[in-house]
Amino acid sequence: MTVDIQGVDESEAFNFFGLGGCNEVGRSCHIIEYKNKVIMLDAGIHPALSGHASFPFYDEYDLSKVDILLISHFHLDHAGSLPYVMQHTNFKGKVFMTHATKAVYRWLLQDFVRVTSIGGENRSEGGGGSTDGSSNLYTDDDIMNSFDRIETIDYHSTIEFDGIRFTAFHAGHVLGACMYFIEIGGLKVLFTGDFSREENRHLHAAEIPPTRPDILISESTFGTGTLEPLPELEKRLTQNIHATLTKGGRVLMPVFALGNAQELLLILDEYWSQHEDLQNINIYYASSLAKKCMAVYQTYTSVMNDNIRLSSANSGQKSSPFDFKFIKSIKDVSKFQDFGPSVVVASPGMLQGGISRQLLERWSPDPKNLVVMTGFSVEGTMAKELLKEPHTIQSFVNPELTIPRRINVQDISFAAHVDFQQNTSFIEKVNPSKIILVHGDSVPMGRLKSALLSKYSSRKGTDQEVRVYNPKNCEELKIGIKGIKIAKVLGSLAEEQLIELKKVIEKTIPETNPKIEEIEEMDIDKSKEEVKENAGPIKTGQLLSGVLVAKDFDLNLLQLQDLHEYTQLSTSIVKSKINLKINADISLMKWHLEQMFGYINIINDDEEEWECVVMDIVDIFVDRKKLDALYITVEWINDNLMADSLADSIVAILYSIDSSPASVKLSSNSHNHSHSHVKVENGNGEISLLDKPAHANSEITSRIHRISSLLEAQFGESLQSQGENKAIIKFGKNEAKIDYLSLSVECASKVLRDRIENIIKRGCSLAAPLSQYQKTV
Repeated sequence: MTVDIQGVDESEAFNFFGLGGCNEVGRSCHIIEYKNKVIMLDAGIHPALSGHASFPFYDEYDLSKVDILLISHFHLDHAGSLPYVMQHTNFKGKVFMTHATKAVYRWLLQDFVRVTSIGGENRSEGGGGSTDGSSNLYTDDDIMNSFDRIETIDYHSTIEFDGIRFTAFHAGHVLGACMYFIEIGGLKVLFTGDFSREENRHLHAAEIPPTRPDILISESTFGTGTLEPLPELEKRLTQNIHATLTKGGRVLMPVFALGNAQELLLILDEYWSQHEDLQNINIYYASSLAKKCMAVYQTYTSVMNDNIRLSSANSGQKSSPFDFKFIKSIKDVSKFQDFGPSVVVASPGMLQGGISRQLLERWSPDPKNLVVMTGFSVEGTMAKELLKEPHTIQSFVNPELTIPRRINVQDISFAAHVDFQQNTSFIEKVNPSKIILVHGDSVPMGRLKSALLSKYSSRKGTDQEVRVYNPKNCEELKIGIKGIKIAKVLGSLAEEQLIELKKVIEKTIPETNPKIEEIEEMDIDKSKEEVKENAGPIKTGQLLSGVLVAKDFDLNLLQLQDLHEYTQLSTSIVKSKINLKINADISLMKWHLEQMFGYINIINDDEEEWECVVMDIVDIFVDRKKLDALYITVEWINDNLMADSLADSIVAILYSIDSSPASVKLSSNSHNHSHSHVKVENGNGEISLLDKPAHANSEITSRIHRISSLLEAQFGESLQSQGENKAIIKFGKNEAKIDYLSLSVECASKVLRDRIENIIKRGCSLAAPLSQYQKTV
């Protein structure tokens, strides 16, 4: 495992797990995980291996976790195991590819199944067979069943599924090949697949996405190698072919049935049209898929480059650039008239079986013949072995038989991959902060990594540092991502902000002085620049209040009334209601509420009902028709925490009225004991009568005793009683007089007076304030 968290929470990390195609070419398959979303990139087979050994390491990952599988193009090393994944594993996700890729996919894989079933040892496009004798890794039914579940994507269109966005861009390489620009929770990832930055005769060059990715997953097939320019390659190819044919030799060009084969056919057909001396020599396109392949290419000229599209438009509907004049298609060698010079473009490209291998063995002993390796050769295949120019080659049908190799070998690669210069230029334009290298043998990949680290060494330790990774198969890579959550402001809330911006623009651009409605047609970006120049930097940090709605990874801020329009969500109001019964009168309840809240808004006071509102949030209703007690209803809307807290406080106060020593309980009908009255002088010298039960005097005496006990604990013998309700404290030269009923302190020393008053306040909180008896009921 490689970990590059850098202080970021591991739950925020981006995970990359290579099941194939890491430090190797073949069986491309990569897993990326972020924010609990899982995407699988490609599902290929290894052309040099056979049976289940050719698959990516599917047993090392739980494929049921995969949300989306994206196929970059139809080559078997990128899509060859897709039917197995969809039909024979616990994969449950969706599969996407371009229209052209899907059109080729079925035919290519059906041919793969057909050829691998012949003798149990052959393989068409990818090479290799089943060494254990079990012919097929999947069946035609598997292909058809998987085919129906594959969804297509157009170039430059964006699909969103379960919080994952992805867009397809032209990748060059082969017809239908695409790069995927993926967005998950604000993280942007670009997966190149196999790509070419050089426009050839029929395909677009790989595009530069308009948005900068955070992470680039790039092929590294040629590492730091450099490829010849296409014009030089074409010249060298045609010269070698022409010279061989002039000597009476034959030319074999092993190719993938679809891909660079069509490019080579365009080159040869044009060259033949320009050289009359060659027009009596046949060019053969030898593949079981030959006619089907050409039909696909004729159908999808609309996604090719301008050369093809303009040519198709000018030639009319009856013909296309792929209606070749000098090329014949054959399905098998038995129909090939092998007399005299000829050129055969044959599949498979890795010479692991099929027509190309049969012709190689047939023509190998003759030094007049030529084999041109036109694509990338994978380690372990006959194509790679042939480049070493061995003296003999092994027979495919009879491995014990060796065949002399005298045929000339030329490596003129039209493999539509990027070389070092093209790849580094692409990376510089894309400008990612993190690069993951895949699809390359370990040595060239390692050299590319070193070259990139050297190129960006000046950025090391800065915010622009570029990190490069080349994980191995089944090696987990964790990369820390420091993301910023951005919420879009929508609806009327956004309109309010736009109006404020317009006001700022009007104030700061007096010479323009547009009206509000005219500003909508202005260039807002330009206006912002003018605001910066004329009024200094725009202030940030403005507080916006609204409802934050999260859908997958999108955050939208809007006002409550806009919720349904923008999110299809509906709103509801929850009102809480509590019924109470207390033995007190309204005046006493009102007094308790005022002691806590200072002011209550009485909105109704008639013979049947009394109602008030506390802090414009909580309503209190009293039913006056019931005379034995106060029947109270408390109501509030549960729209925030404050409302609930306030309601809890009010209910607690109302419940405490009955038991509070400060309350004077009303007589119930079941109690007939006598009442007494207490005369209390208020602050204005007026006398009020407070109806109270007989035990009230003892309660007052008890509280006075508690307060005096606190004072005695603080001042000891300095506290002297001066009758029932008064006391005096002598402290040195200072003297303080205390009135327990009024809770007043007279003292010339401010320090001593403040200390005594603080003690009395504490006593009041513990023993209930005595001053309440001065209030007029």
